Amino acid sequence: MRYILTPLYRIWFYILLALPIVLMFPLLILSIAKENWYPFFFKLARIWATIILFGMGCIPIIKRETTYKKGKSYMFVSNHTSMTDIMLMLYVTKNPFVFVGKKELSKIPVFGFFYKRTCILVDRKSPKSRQEVFARAQRKLKQGYGVCIFPEGGIPHDESLILDQFKDGAFRLAIDHKIPIAPMVFHDNKKRFPERFFGGTPGKMRVKTLAIIPTVALKPEDKRALRDQTREVILEELMKPSV
Repeated sequence: MRYILTPLYRIWFYILLALPIVLMFPLLILSIAKENWYPFFFKLARIWATIILFGMGCIPIIKRETTYKKGKSYMFVSNHTSMTDIMLMLYVTKNPFVFVGKKELSKIPVFGFFYKRTCILVDRKSPKSRQEVFARAQRKLKQGYGVCIFPEGGIPHDESLILDQFKDGAFRLAIDHKIPIAPMVFHDNKKRFPERFFGGTPGKMRVKTLAIIPTVALKPEDKRALRDQTREVILEELMKPSV
């Protein structure tokens, strides 16, 4: 029975991925017509994310160690274990931000159309693409938006790995623009919707928003220390959940 229900569950996910976009298509098109209308698009994206999560039977349970100030830019980072990390990040965060994400997701029908027009895409195999990410992210930060980067650089293929090593990019940008790091931990996303096809179940999605890490006094040479500090607080919460 499980081998029948699990594929259906995953197919249902992709239906939910597209259906709200189709229903909200006129509003979504309008929201990306002008660059300064991005906050309107972000609100629609949060509605889309909420429909998917609850439609999948995934119930977010959020414990906040901190709250984000309205109108302030943050560098949002978390562990990365599932495609549902995108939806949960949108659900948890009201401050408009832009995702830095892998280029491959732009190939997903319907979803990809808006993904490539609103996110900062990176081809991880191309050094030139990685450099272009910084230029685009800097522009978004100057416009007053936050940025979300999953610093592991992708979902670890080894499912037994709790947390992969972090890359420097998010921390370099945060220091350069003096925006604080806003770390959070997703405890259950791998259980709810793992990469492997025969996996996934409805249930709770525990989230812990950790204390803000300031960057105002930091210099470019501090990026690795900031990276390691951020990874340590996320790993600690993963090892000893407080939610």
